Amino acid sequence: MLKSLFRQSLFVLRIAAAWGLVVMLVSALYSSIPLIGRLEFPMVLLGMATMALVVGGAFSHLHRVRLIAGRTDADALRNRQRRLVEVPLEAGEAFDLLDAAIRELPGIEQVQGARDSLQVKAKVARPRTYGEHPLRRWNPLLWFGLPRNQLQATVTPGEDSGRVTLICEPENPAWSDWFLVDDGTNYENAEAIVRALTRRIGELRRGERASAAQTATQKELTEARLHLLHAQVEPHFLYNTLASAQLLARSDPARAEAMLGHLIQYLRRSLPNAEGEMSTLGAELERTLAYLEILRIRMGDRLDVQVDVADALRPTPLPAMMLQTLVENAIKHGLEPRSGGGTVWIRARRDGDGVAVTVADNGEGFNTKTSGTGIGLKNVRERLRLRYAGDANLSVVANFPAGVAATITVPANPPQQGASHV
Repeated sequence: MLKSLFRQSLFVLRIAAAWGLVVMLVSALYSSIPLIGRLEFPMVLLGMATMALVVGGAFSHLHRVRLIAGRTDADALRNRQRRLVEVPLEAGEAFDLLDAAIRELPGIEQVQGARDSLQVKAKVARPRTYGEHPLRRWNPLLWFGLPRNQLQATVTPGEDSGRVTLICEPENPAWSDWFLVDDGTNYENAEAIVRALTRRIGELRRGERASAAQTATQKELTEARLHLLHAQVEPHFLYNTLASAQLLARSDPARAEAMLGHLIQYLRRSLPNAEGEMSTLGAELERTLAYLEILRIRMGDRLDVQVDVADALRPTPLPAMMLQTLVENAIKHGLEPRSGGGTVWIRARRDGDGVAVTVADNGEGFNTKTSGTGIGLKNVRERLRLRYAGDANLSVVANFPAGVAATITVPANPPQQGASHV
């Protein structure tokens, strides 16, 4: 408390001493004027009034700074304020936030921003903190004061952030600080800009978190839909297979036994990955071939399968059930509606830094009669987007001379399991 009172008293004495020297100088010049200089009373009265207004203005400055800053230390009492703010953004983004914050400052004028040099300069109209006082025109603290402050802000680029250097000061030269006060307006402007930057950065971070949360929710919903689809498909396939095996057991026990053997192979490959997101091309191919062998027993000569997948490509990571989804589409929409059946081709090849897996058929192709809901291919695209963040894709084109060819292209070395992309 005593330290604060001492600092305030020292500030008032500094202002009073500076103006006291001015009054003494003016008095000396006045006394040197012939005849008029002998009248001391007017000069004494003017000097006392001047000092009274100066001391009153200094106390008003102290009072307002204490209200704004909550303290009256040397940093808060200065007419010229400097701030350093670390902004966790790229320099260009930091400049955009800074420029927007300055342009919304009350009383702002003549804003000049240069994005290339990362600088902003502006003038700020000085508010009349205590309104229009009847003695305002007689206050020497305002005689030489300018009605505006000025500010300059610079962004210094860093590796992953930008540093904002903010300077708020009167338009008066620095020596005028011995005689004039700014009523805390530059401290107020500096703090307002810092608060605006903090608020805008907070809004940006909240938006990023909301976007990340939305992406995570979308991923969970997609996975839930995929599990639901899988749960719907598996029982249907199992019931049909077991029903076919039951019928074959009476007429053709050998084929029934073969069908059950392929079903066991299919289940052995399916059950461990029921909850898993990633598999390999080799594992998915074995499961899909077991599925196709079951269908070949049911469809007979109407279904032909040709596989061209090199052993070197079989370890390629691939989302579970994705290959079978394409094969199921080829059978359901391509070959089953065709009276004579057809052929399903499964091929894999290197494609730059990735691997392209193609499922083609010579069935009905694109037509309104065989068009489905499209949910299977939609889920494939959504899984690729969420898993690979744009590094994988699905293309569906017409096959020549008939049918459709669907190709999944995935990185040969995808992100590790559990990695997320936002």
